[in-house]
Amino acid sequence: MNEDTTTPEDLTAETAAEAPEVAEHDRYAALEAEIADLKSKALYAAAEAQNIRRRLEKDAADAKAYAATGFARDMLSIADNLARALAALPEAARADEALKPFVAGMEATARELDGIFQRHGITRIAAVGMPLDPNRHQAMLEIPSNETPGTIVQEMQPGYMLKDRLLRPAMVGVAKSGS
Repeated sequence: MNEDTTTPEDLTAETAAEAPEVAEHDRYAALEAEIADLKSKALYAAAEAQNIRRRLEKDAADAKAYAATGFARDMLSIADNLARALAALPEAARADEALKPFVAGMEATARELDGIFQRHGITRIAAVGMPLDPNRHQAMLEIPSNETPGTIVQEMQPGYMLKDRLLRPAMVGVAKSGS
């Protein structure tokens, strides 16, 4: 018999002998692919968890920083009324010895309220002489003026910011074009 001739039975036996290695290699490749897929999913899950944690930390910081927004808005009306009361006092009343303690008390209260606003990040919005900014000012009327059109020439009610957020827009009168 010739050694170069192989029968089909010989091929089957040879393939069967090699098959466990091929099957093991295919199983190994499938496991590596599954491991890579699971690593990818784990990385995405970790990234998503980190994004959620950051978002929650930001939301908690915002909630802490802006929790008193409603209370601060309510306090603005008190500040407005106090400023109006001080502005309405005639000079004669300020000079009257009987009213001096009352006036001094009102002025001290106004200073204290301003100090509290500053400590809590509540700042007054600059208005008169500034160009109209619709994000901070609410134009109530146009006033004939020599100023550049769109410049704020009158403030009817001051506006305030709470840190970097608008608490209340300033109500203003702007210079009219074509005066």
